[in-house]
Amino acid sequence: MNNYPLQGKVAVVAGATRGAGRGIAIGLGAAGATVYCTGRSVTGKPSDLNRSETIQETAELVSQAGGVGIAVRADHTVPSEVEALFARIREEQNGRLDVLVNNIWGGEKLVEWGKSFWEHSLPSGLLVQERAVKAHMITSYYGAPLMVEAGSGLIIEVTDGIDYRYRGNLFYSLAKISPIHLAEAMASDLKPHGVTALAATPGFLRSEEMLEHFGVAESNWRDAITGGIKDAEHFAQSETPHYIGRGLAALAADPNYAAYSGKVLPSWTLSDMYGIRDVDGARPHWGNYAKKHGFL
Repeated sequence: MNNYPLQGKVAVVAGATRGAGRGIAIGLGAAGATVYCTGRSVTGKPSDLNRSETIQETAELVSQAGGVGIAVRADHTVPSEVEALFARIREEQNGRLDVLVNNIWGGEKLVEWGKSFWEHSLPSGLLVQERAVKAHMITSYYGAPLMVEAGSGLIIEVTDGIDYRYRGNLFYSLAKISPIHLAEAMASDLKPHGVTALAATPGFLRSEEMLEHFGVAESNWRDAITGGIKDAEHFAQSETPHYIGRGLAALAADPNYAAYSGKVLPSWTLSDMYGIRDVDGARPHWGNYAKKHGFL
């Protein structure tokens, strides 16, 4: 059994600072990949989200997991910075790029829940699109040519949800539906070149910010379930960022991943496909839970 099926492979995780991006970067690293961990938050200079996590920390965790983590600060809404990132990869990796993960988000403080679109701040709503849609397009624009030249590669659009249904806020909904269509459209353009594009989504993600929202840590997260907090019963079905990270690493190591081009693969389906378990041994299935409760 090959414990490092992605050894020798090169990946970029755009938006690897925290949450799903960090989990995916670590998952790829645990499979042996060299992972460029990109984002805006670096040691001593956080992004406007003003959180403590940094891309350097993620890169260190990738290396600790068994891969090679490389931190590169890049604002993926700025074409010149993204172009420079892939120029560096072309030089350092002899043009090799096997996996590109578009996970840029940065809309946590911008979405105004409970407001109709005409009541919402327009600048904030448009900035969500800048970060969660435009940044993905820019990144693929400069990353895809390396894969096309090689005749192989996997582009993963990370989003929230598996379909085109409304997600409760126009700006949020557009930002999360768009990556699904980006994957579908890119898959069509890239198919003649042997390159695959697909979308992926976690379930109820137990990210750093979500843990803070419920006032718990990963070590005692279940305390929130009985604490009388709103939506805590849904939180009981949550998953760590490692769950989708492990699933996508298994997908990237699957020689038949092209069969899923243009599709959306949620963490629970990846778990079913590859027998993935979360770090606590659980196999949460947000799809079944959400269907049972009528919101999927």
